[in-house]
Amino acid sequence: MQILRYNIRMDKYILDTNLFFNMGSGLNMGRDTETVVKNITQLIKKNKTIGSVIFFMPPCIIDEFLSFFENKNQSFINDFLSQITIKSPDYHKININGTIFYDLIEDVRNRNYRGLTISEEEISSAGELMMGKQKTDKRGFQTTIGPVIKKFRERYRQATRLGFLDSVADLDLIMLAKEQDGFLVSSDEGVLKWGRRFGVKETPASIFASKLNN
Repeated sequence: MQILRYNIRMDKYILDTNLFFNMGSGLNMGRDTETVVKNITQLIKKNKTIGSVIFFMPPCIIDEFLSFFENKNQSFINDFLSQITIKSPDYHKININGTIFYDLIEDVRNRNYRGLTISEEEISSAGELMMGKQKTDKRGFQTTIGPVIKKFRERYRQATRLGFLDSVADLDLIMLAKEQDGFLVSSDEGVLKWGRRFGVKETPASIFASKLNN
């Protein structure tokens, strides 16, 4: 008797925290976090019934996810977590091209330089505002310098963090996607940008639901 064997493709998805909290990600699975979590949970359950998909999140991403909730034991949270495979990437078994680290170090260097330049510009701007002013009280000082500090923070963030890996959690997502040959699902520009440099597959948040529904 001939036994027929079918190779069932197992799709793997690595989920980022921002899917559940960034309502502008294009996910379109609810107007608030609780609804999004519930809808994603149902979508995961539906696909796991077929047995052709598995969903991963690294432990640090789980911690990040839970940090947004005051009550971490709500039933919809536990229901969601019960459907997720929590796994750290094994960095000892992942081979990385050395040129990526060259690019990473060069990017850090350039961002530090831009951050320093912005700091110098904003300090000069603050000095010009205070020039010729008599000694003022704390409130007056904050009123004068407050807008400068706000502008500095925004410019510094844009220069040093936008489009960059700014946490170990971000790197864990990319490395887990590479290790599992899975689809990285995120709306974070830095995670997606560096995921492409590492050669991982990705599924845009905007088509995640429709892809699983097909």
